[in-house]
Amino acid sequence: MRVLITGTSRGLGLVLAQHFAEHGHQVIGCARSPAALTHPCYEHLLGDVTEESDVARIVDHTRTAYGGLDALINNAGWGRMIPVALTPAETVRRILDTNFLSTFLFTRAALRLLRRSKAGRIVNLSTVAVPYRLDGEAVYAAAKSAVETFTRVTAKEVGVWGITCNAVGPSPIRTALIAGVPEHTLEALVGRQSIRTWAEPGDVVNVIDFYLRPESRLVTGQVVYLGGAG
Repeated sequence: MRVLITGTSRGLGLVLAQHFAEHGHQVIGCARSPAALTHPCYEHLLGDVTEESDVARIVDHTRTAYGGLDALINNAGWGRMIPVALTPAETVRRILDTNFLSTFLFTRAALRLLRRSKAGRIVNLSTVAVPYRLDGEAVYAAAKSAVETFTRVTAKEVGVWGITCNAVGPSPIRTALIAGVPEHTLEALVGRQSIRTWAEPGDVVNVIDFYLRPESRLVTGQVVYLGGAG
Protein backbone atom coordinates (compact mmCIF):
# COMPACT_ATOMS: atom_id res chain seq x y z
CA MET A 1 0.00 0.00 0.00
CA ARG A 2 1.20 3.50 -0.88
CA VAL A 3 0.36 5.97 1.89
CA LEU A 4 0.74 9.76 1.86
CA ILE A 5 0.73 11.38 5.31
CA THR A 6 0.85 15.11 6.01
CA GLY A 7 2.62 16.65 8.98
CA THR A 8 5.14 13.88 9.61
CA SER A 9 8.01 15.90 11.07
CA ARG A 10 6.94 15.18 14.65
CA GLY A 11 4.15 14.02 16.93
CA LEU A 12 1.36 11.78 15.72
CA GLY A 13 2.31 12.17 12.08
CA LEU A 14 5.80 10.84 12.75
CA VAL A 15 4.33 7.88 14.68
CA LEU A 16 1.98 7.10 11.80
CA ALA A 17 4.79 7.27 9.26
CA GLN A 18 6.95 4.93 11.30
CA HIS A 19 4.06 2.51 11.87
CA PHE A 20 3.17 2.10 8.21
CA ALA A 21 6.80 1.98 7.07
CA GLU A 22 7.62 -0.73 9.59
CA HIS A 23 4.68 -2.75 8.29
CA GLY A 24 6.12 -2.70 4.79
CA HIS A 25 3.99 0.01 3.22
CA GLN A 26 5.54 2.72 1.08
CA VAL A 27 5.09 5.96 3.00
CA ILE A 28 5.45 9.46 1.61
CA GLY A 29 5.56 12.06 4.38
CA CYS A 30 5.63 15.82 4.16
CA ALA A 31 6.09 18.84 6.40
CA ARG A 32 7.89 22.17 6.45
CA SER A 33 10.62 20.59 8.60
CA PRO A 34 12.67 17.39 8.20
CA ALA A 35 11.48 14.22 9.91
CA ALA A 36 13.56 12.23 12.38
CA LEU A 37 12.84 9.00 10.51
CA THR A 38 15.08 6.97 8.27
CA HIS A 39 13.55 3.86 6.78
CA PRO A 40 13.75 2.11 3.39
CA CYS A 41 9.98 2.46 3.03
CA TYR A 42 9.82 6.14 3.95
CA GLU A 43 10.45 9.26 1.89
CA HIS A 44 10.15 12.73 3.38
CA LEU A 45 9.28 15.75 1.26
CA LEU A 46 9.59 19.35 2.40
CA GLY A 47 6.68 21.66 1.70
CA ASP A 48 3.97 23.87 3.13
CA VAL A 49 0.70 21.93 3.35
CA THR A 50 -1.26 25.17 2.99
CA GLU A 51 0.37 26.16 -0.33
CA GLU A 52 -1.40 24.83 -3.41
CA SER A 53 1.81 24.66 -5.46
CA ASP A 54 3.61 22.61 -2.78
CA VAL A 55 0.66 20.23 -2.50
CA ALA A 56 0.61 19.72 -6.27
CA ARG A 57 4.37 19.05 -6.28
CA ILE A 58 4.11 16.46 -3.49
CA VAL A 59 1.22 14.61 -5.12
CA ASP A 60 2.88 14.71 -8.55
CA HIS A 61 6.06 13.27 -7.05
CA THR A 62 4.03 10.48 -5.48
CA ARG A 63 2.60 9.64 -8.87
CA THR A 64 5.91 9.67 -10.75
CA ALA A 65 7.97 7.95 -8.05
CA TYR A 66 5.51 5.29 -6.92
CA GLY A 67 3.00 5.00 -9.72
CA GLY A 68 -0.02 6.01 -7.69
CA LEU A 69 -1.54 6.26 -4.24
CA ASP A 70 -3.77 4.05 -2.09
CA ALA A 71 -4.30 6.05 1.09
CA LEU A 72 -4.17 9.69 2.12
CA ILE A 73 -3.95 10.62 5.82
CA ASN A 74 -4.56 14.32 6.43
CA ASN A 75 -2.79 14.60 9.76
CA ALA A 76 -1.25 18.09 9.63
CA GLY A 77 -2.77 20.42 12.20
CA TRP A 78 -2.09 23.38 14.43
CA GLY A 79 -4.02 25.12 17.19
CA ARG A 80 -3.89 27.51 20.11
CA MET A 81 -6.06 27.64 23.21
CA ILE A 82 -7.12 31.28 23.33
CA PRO A 83 -10.41 33.11 24.03
CA VAL A 84 -12.25 34.53 21.03
CA ALA A 85 -11.88 38.11 22.31
CA LEU A 86 -8.09 37.76 22.35
CA THR A 87 -7.60 35.87 19.10
CA PRO A 88 -5.75 37.77 16.32
CA ALA A 89 -7.11 37.38 12.80
CA GLU A 90 -3.75 35.99 11.66
CA THR A 91 -4.05 33.18 14.21
CA VAL A 92 -7.50 32.36 12.86
CA ARG A 93 -6.13 32.19 9.31
CA ARG A 94 -3.28 29.91 10.34
CA ILE A 95 -5.58 27.55 12.24
CA LEU A 96 -8.09 27.34 9.39
CA ASP A 97 -5.40 26.95 6.73
CA THR A 98 -3.36 24.30 8.55
CA ASN A 99 -6.32 22.19 9.66
CA PHE A 100 -8.96 22.62 6.98
CA LEU A 101 -7.42 24.13 3.85
CA SER A 102 -4.59 21.58 3.82
CA THR A 103 -7.13 18.76 4.12
CA PHE A 104 -9.07 20.13 1.16
CA LEU A 105 -5.99 20.75 -0.99
CA PHE A 106 -4.49 17.30 -0.49
CA THR A 107 -7.81 15.52 -0.92
CA ARG A 108 -8.58 17.33 -4.15
CA ALA A 109 -5.10 16.75 -5.55
CA ALA A 110 -4.96 13.09 -4.51
CA LEU A 111 -8.34 12.04 -5.90
CA ARG A 112 -7.02 11.44 -9.42
CA LEU A 113 -4.54 8.95 -7.96
CA LEU A 114 -6.92 7.36 -5.46
CA ARG A 115 -9.45 6.72 -8.23
CA ARG A 116 -6.99 4.29 -9.81
CA SER A 117 -6.44 2.37 -6.57
CA LYS A 118 -8.32 -0.86 -5.93
CA ALA A 119 -9.26 0.42 -2.47
CA GLY A 120 -8.70 4.15 -2.13
CA ARG A 121 -8.79 5.52 1.41
CA ILE A 122 -8.91 9.03 2.90
CA VAL A 123 -8.55 9.56 6.65
CA ASN A 124 -8.81 13.02 8.21
CA LEU A 125 -7.86 14.09 11.73
CA SER A 126 -10.43 15.84 13.91
CA THR A 127 -10.51 16.29 17.71
CA VAL A 128 -12.75 15.77 20.75
CA ALA A 129 -12.68 19.57 21.10
CA VAL A 130 -15.56 19.54 18.60
CA PRO A 131 -18.16 17.62 20.65
CA TYR A 132 -16.90 19.01 23.98
CA ARG A 133 -17.14 22.65 22.79
CA LEU A 134 -14.15 23.60 24.91
CA ASP A 135 -13.64 27.15 26.15
CA GLY A 136 -10.68 28.71 24.38
CA GLU A 137 -10.92 26.29 21.45
CA ALA A 138 -13.58 28.10 19.41
CA VAL A 139 -11.47 28.59 16.29
CA TYR A 140 -9.65 25.25 16.48
CA ALA A 141 -12.92 23.37 17.04
CA ALA A 142 -14.54 25.33 14.20
CA ALA A 143 -11.72 24.32 11.86
CA LYS A 144 -12.05 20.68 12.83
CA SER A 145 -15.85 20.89 12.53
CA ALA A 146 -15.23 21.97 8.95
CA VAL A 147 -12.98 18.93 8.51
CA GLU A 148 -15.76 16.66 9.78
CA THR A 149 -18.41 18.13 7.47
CA PHE A 150 -15.93 17.96 4.61
CA THR A 151 -15.33 14.29 5.46
CA ARG A 152 -19.01 13.38 5.39
CA VAL A 153 -19.81 15.22 2.16
CA THR A 154 -16.65 14.04 0.41
CA ALA A 155 -17.52 10.44 1.36
CA LYS A 156 -20.73 10.79 -0.66
CA GLU A 157 -18.97 12.30 -3.65
CA VAL A 158 -16.10 9.80 -3.92
CA GLY A 159 -18.00 6.64 -3.07
CA VAL A 160 -18.81 6.13 -6.74
CA TRP A 161 -15.10 5.41 -7.25
CA GLY A 162 -14.91 2.97 -4.34
CA ILE A 163 -13.00 5.49 -2.20
CA THR A 164 -13.87 5.78 1.48
CA CYS A 165 -13.44 8.96 3.53
CA ASN A 166 -13.47 8.90 7.32
CA ALA A 167 -12.15 10.83 10.31
CA VAL A 168 -10.81 10.13 13.78
CA GLY A 169 -11.04 12.55 16.71
CA PRO A 170 -8.29 11.86 19.25
CA SER A 171 -8.74 12.67 22.90
CA PRO A 172 -5.72 14.35 24.59
CA ILE A 173 -2.35 12.85 23.64
CA ARG A 174 0.89 14.24 25.04
CA THR A 175 2.28 15.74 21.86
CA ALA A 176 3.55 19.20 20.91
CA LEU A 177 0.05 20.17 19.77
CA ILE A 178 -1.16 20.52 23.39
CA ALA A 179 2.12 21.67 24.93
CA GLY A 180 0.73 25.12 25.70
CA VAL A 181 -2.52 23.92 27.31
CA PRO A 182 -2.59 24.04 31.14
CA GLU A 183 -2.34 20.61 32.79
CA HIS A 184 -5.46 21.14 34.90
CA THR A 185 -7.47 21.89 31.74
CA LEU A 186 -6.30 18.68 30.09
CA GLU A 187 -6.97 16.61 33.20
CA ALA A 188 -10.48 18.05 33.37
CA LEU A 189 -11.03 17.10 29.74
CA VAL A 190 -9.85 13.53 30.32
CA GLY A 191 -12.18 13.41 33.32
CA ARG A 192 -15.18 14.11 31.07
CA GLN A 193 -14.50 11.04 28.95
CA SER A 194 -16.37 7.77 29.35
CA ILE A 195 -12.97 6.11 29.67
CA ARG A 196 -10.94 8.51 31.82
CA THR A 197 -7.52 7.68 30.45
CA TRP A 198 -5.04 9.67 28.39
CA ALA A 199 -4.87 8.51 24.79
CA GLU A 200 -1.67 7.28 23.21
CA PRO A 201 -0.64 7.49 19.55
CA GLY A 202 -1.30 3.75 19.21
CA ASP A 203 -4.98 4.35 19.93
CA VAL A 204 -5.22 6.59 16.88
CA VAL A 205 -3.15 4.18 14.78
CA ASN A 206 -5.63 1.43 15.68
CA VAL A 207 -8.61 3.38 14.29
CA ILE A 208 -6.74 4.37 11.13
CA ASP A 209 -5.64 0.77 10.58
CA PHE A 210 -9.32 -0.22 10.73
CA TYR A 211 -10.30 2.42 8.18
CA LEU A 212 -7.57 1.29 5.78
CA ARG A 213 -8.38 -2.41 5.88
CA PRO A 214 -9.83 -3.89 2.65
CA GLU A 215 -12.68 -5.25 4.77
CA SER A 216 -13.69 -1.67 5.67
CA ARG A 217 -14.83 -0.95 2.11
CA LEU A 218 -18.34 -0.02 3.26
CA VAL A 219 -17.22 2.13 6.22
CA THR A 220 -17.32 5.72 5.05
CA GLY A 221 -18.44 9.16 6.21
CA GLN A 222 -17.73 8.25 9.82
CA VAL A 223 -16.08 10.17 12.67
CA VAL A 224 -14.74 8.10 15.58
CA TYR A 225 -13.95 9.97 18.80
CA LEU A 226 -11.61 8.37 21.31
CA GLY A 227 -12.47 8.08 24.98
CA GLY A 228 -16.23 8.15 24.52
CA ALA A 229 -16.65 11.77 23.53
CA GLY A 230 -19.66 12.83 21.55
